[in-house]
Amino acid sequence: MEIPVIDINELDGEKRSKTMALLHQACEKWGFFQIENHGIDKELMDKVKQLVNQHYKENMKKRFYDSEIAKSVENTGNTTNIDWESTFFIWHRPNSNIDEITCLSEDLRKTMDGYIDQLINLAEKLSELMSENLGLEKGYIREAFTGSKGPSVGTKVAKYPQCHNPELVRGLREHTDAGGIILLLQDDKVPGLEFFKDGQWVEIPPSKNNTIFINTGDQLEVLTNGMYKSALHRVMTDKNGSRLSIATFYNPAGDAIISPATKLLYPNHFRFQDYLNFYAQTKFGDKGTRFVSIKKMTNGH
Repeated sequence: MEIPVIDINELDGEKRSKTMALLHQACEKWGFFQIENHGIDKELMDKVKQLVNQHYKENMKKRFYDSEIAKSVENTGNTTNIDWESTFFIWHRPNSNIDEITCLSEDLRKTMDGYIDQLINLAEKLSELMSENLGLEKGYIREAFTGSKGPSVGTKVAKYPQCHNPELVRGLREHTDAGGIILLLQDDKVPGLEFFKDGQWVEIPPSKNNTIFINTGDQLEVLTNGMYKSALHRVMTDKNGSRLSIATFYNPAGDAIISPATKLLYPNHFRFQDYLNFYAQTKFGDKGTRFVSIKKMTNGH
């Protein structure tokens, strides 16, 4: 199963309509896809990964293998409610907590801040493209996420350590993401990420050339009235290596009120006979256009 790949460069010029259609299909049918030519400085991305791996080795690795979680799996095989991961979370917007996280080097703080500034630009560009594909105003998703202080942005930095018994435990159990647009910078060597599609688990290969992996969360599913669904995914453990995951969440503000976009709602509160009368005139026309007309009729237009 070939994962959709969106080339940002193809949004300019004659391939734009084809690329926009591919993006819409990826959001509607898959809930996940890859981004090429995203415009983020690849040297900066390499430096983020190098510094995070260094931080894990110096500050997190020993603590993880000494933890009760690691011991319970290695010694007893107990995997109930356990995720085989070593993580920390950084808030970026509306307020940053990066200076409050102990042991982070100054180099890692500055590099992460620079990377996130560029990543937010990509997230907002994607939100505009999704809004356009949905027939909404260009800034609709961003405005829906804004609340009183603007969209909320945070990053889960995770290592999925090498596991001697990968058959016993997941790196991260099956779940959908709670938020909006998730932008993932992941390992370029160690696999593990899997998404569920059409009744089967799809293995996501390591990201070569610093492509960005995208998936959509629960709030986009609500906002789009189920058109763009959040995708179930998980992380498998690996006996040969430790996987790196730097997942940034472009989410609604905590006080943002989320509801389906009015334009995307099906018509409601109509009499079936009225629908049948209109259907008799438009049976061989487009169904979507008929729904829009019925919606206008029920709203008194």
